[in-house]
Amino acid sequence: QEQLVESGGGLVQAGGSVRLSCLVSGGTFNRLAMGWFRQAPGTEREFVAAIDWNGSSTDYADSVKDRFTITRDNAKQTAYLQLNRLKFEDTAVYYCAGSYWGSDLRRPGTYAAWGQGTQVTVSS
Repeated sequence: QEQLVESGGGLVQAGGSVRLSCLVSGGTFNRLAMGWFRQAPGTEREFVAAIDWNGSSTDYADSVKDRFTITRDNAKQTAYLQLNRLKFEDTAVYYCAGSYWGSDLRRPGTYAAWGQGTQVTVSS
């Protein structure tokens, strides 16, 4: 059973940067595709970014493309999300998730393992 723990959230000014980490224990990390999602109050959880098991393929929501970068370090069993040029509308709880399925990674239902979330608040 995989356990995912996010860290790195906090309060940041608009235009600033922050890096989120997702440490995975249990399971087989180097077989997991990893995704990041976010949820703001009153909204549905939305896809942010995904990366395949070895980092050779990434995917981004249009709203974050060219600002956010997803990476992974299989030796450290950790996935990362670098958030740059943050905007007020990026404020949300950010969740990482893991899936042994390599496709349909934009859909939350693809993922069986989820972290507890980390808050990112962007001040305008």
